[in-house]
Amino acid sequence: MVEMLNGFALDLGGTKLAAARFANGKLAQKAQMPTQANADFEQLTDNMEELLAGLGFQKGDRLGVALTGRLDQQGYWSAVNGGTLPKINNIDVRTALIDRFGTYLTILNDAAAAACGEAHFGVGRGVDIFGYITISTGVGGGIVLKGQPLTSPNGLAGHIGFMRSPIGEQLCGSGRFGTVESVAGGRAIALQAQRAGHADCEARDVFLAHQQGQAWASIIVSRAAQAIAIQIADLTSIFGLGRVAVGGSIGLAQGFIPLIKQYLVDEPELFRPEIAPAALGGDSPLYGVLTG
Repeated sequence: MVEMLNGFALDLGGTKLAAARFANGKLAQKAQMPTQANADFEQLTDNMEELLAGLGFQKGDRLGVALTGRLDQQGYWSAVNGGTLPKINNIDVRTALIDRFGTYLTILNDAAAAACGEAHFGVGRGVDIFGYITISTGVGGGIVLKGQPLTSPNGLAGHIGFMRSPIGEQLCGSGRFGTVESVAGGRAIALQAQRAGHADCEARDVFLAHQQGQAWASIIVSRAAQAIAIQIADLTSIFGLGRVAVGGSIGLAQGFIPLIKQYLVDEPELFRPEIAPAALGGDSPLYGVLTG
């Protein structure tokens, strides 16, 4: 797999757009900018081109693109959560990106790409049935079975944030009620803070308040960890997961994984796979999109 890490990679998530150049199996250069949440497709591709140009990309170079949202097997791209990239709906992204960047192109959902990255280069190495959960603006994930990512024709496979949670009490941006994302996603955490009387708090502020011992924040963070722990047990009951990597800005926040493990103890041992922080951090999709 290391020999495949040559070329360029893009990762368009709900929070940031990152680009990387890989050479001789290593990440040689990286650049990023905030994702323009309300941008249209043309603006987003302009941003992609700007980052890639700074890394020396030329049209026709090998390129992998990881995209948040639903990417079907025909290459059409749509947002699923209405709060993330709301202007992206049923876009023929494969054709458009080939026209812009060249034919040597791979496109994956960002969480599926991250799962591949961790499976081949991170904490999933040597695990036959491996799960990845990213908790950031939203909640996503991927399942890798014997080295291959689980996909579906409609592109919905891996959108595990839209699973129902027994502790979910709010409508999700996906249109479903009481999802894991509506409890544990960054946007949901900020909304819960507002409802608790802290109108100007983002998710990172809630975590800081939690680390300072403020009870209102600890309740929100603990509920998020509990929702993820239940989700891990549910996914294990379906796939028989051997190990789960947790990534994303919230997933890797100080103290969050220990909280998940604490709640997972409430599940029978059979439903408690090994949990580890994503070894590649926020770079997991950049690695995985060139190998997925």
